[in-house]
Amino acid sequence: MTKSFLKKLITFATLIITVFAISGCGTKTEPVSENKPVKIVFWYAVGGKVGEATKTLVDEFNSSHPDIQVEAVFQGDYDSAINKLKQSIPSKGTPNVMQVYDIGTRFMIDSKAVIPVQKWIDQEKFDMSTYEPNILAYYTVDNKLYSMPFNTSTPILYYNKTMFKEAGLDPENSPKTFEDVTAAAQKLTNRDANGTVTRPGLSVAIYGWFFEQFLAEQNAPYTNNGNGRDSLTTAVSFNSPQGEKTLAWWSGMVKDGTASNMGRKTADTLKAFIAGQTAMTIDSTGNLGDIMDGVNGKFDVGTGFMPHPADAKDGGVIIGGASLWMLAGHSDPEEKASWEFIKFMTAAKQQAFWHIKTGYFPVTKAAYDDPDLKKYEEKYPQFKVAIEQLHNTPINRNTQGGLLGVFTQSRQEIESAIEQVLNGQSTPRDALQKASDTVNGAIERYNQTTK
Repeated sequence: MTKSFLKKLITFATLIITVFAISGCGTKTEPVSENKPVKIVFWYAVGGKVGEATKTLVDEFNSSHPDIQVEAVFQGDYDSAINKLKQSIPSKGTPNVMQVYDIGTRFMIDSKAVIPVQKWIDQEKFDMSTYEPNILAYYTVDNKLYSMPFNTSTPILYYNKTMFKEAGLDPENSPKTFEDVTAAAQKLTNRDANGTVTRPGLSVAIYGWFFEQFLAEQNAPYTNNGNGRDSLTTAVSFNSPQGEKTLAWWSGMVKDGTASNMGRKTADTLKAFIAGQTAMTIDSTGNLGDIMDGVNGKFDVGTGFMPHPADAKDGGVIIGGASLWMLAGHSDPEEKASWEFIKFMTAAKQQAFWHIKTGYFPVTKAAYDDPDLKKYEEKYPQFKVAIEQLHNTPINRNTQGGLLGVFTQSRQEIESAIEQVLNGQSTPRDALQKASDTVNGAIERYNQTTK
């Protein structure tokens, strides 16, 4: 072998080694920047002022966490968001974090596409002692917190204190029972010379969520198997004596004119109350700010606990709203970033801001120490009733709320049943039985798909 050939061979070998090094065979051409933020996607499903408050919090997180960048994507209403998630799961195109309404809990667990936040709570030994136990109870299944509560509300009784005074009722003493509401409504209802009702004492929108609350107030289950919490729901339980009692009371007042039926749109009933066209109504705590702004001092607004039958015991309200879920199938850095984002969104300072801007409950009691929130409570003392109602609710299977994968359909069937009863087209028993049969068929089909 000549020196010339050997020199060429060494040169060629050196070139090969250099090419492999440049091409990244076992090495990288440049180190990954430690300053490059981890990007995560957050799907949210609230619009209007609530959506604006959500975007404000996301922007604040991004500003205070340069190592993480959250892309917030509005997905329409809750149902639209769930449908988009169903489409994204097979293609592995899920977001990192998603806001899902309360009644989507069973589906989210059954999807097998989530990471319970309990994993990170345990891993970090994260202190949950200040979080509201009644709110955590809804999203806790099999002793595991699956999602972190975010926007939370309960319904309360709203009443016109000015009308109460005029009717000779105590404006500082809200009706507590079905019987109290009936008696008050009779005094509050105005009729013309012909006996035609010109202003009913009560108006309640036909909303499945309200019916669920009336059951929980009577400590009655919505579904079997411990409200779907001891084991998977196989049948509903709302076609019960408690369900019949609720519809009999409600329809009885509509029949005698002391209550009006304005249909399924809660906004219509809310507008009627604000306009002084009805003396009492039931609506979400999240609407307190809108009510106060709408009334604008035209009359004094009172708030009270959700009414229940006089003989009901150990009942209470079920929380509503939505929570933040972590979706599986993402990198470890993204998962950790998602947990940091969830912690931020539910921390005391952010929840105080959230409560003031939206009317939803703070999910942590630590938020009530915030100076701005204290000023808000001074301005709206009516909200204290909502807090007392939440804290007075015992935690049991019935107040935790039912879990079933076809909850959206179940609510629709319940609303149809209520509508039929209020319109005098069916008895409470027959309407609830018909709804039960339909929903049970849907449950059976759903459970087969989860297997």
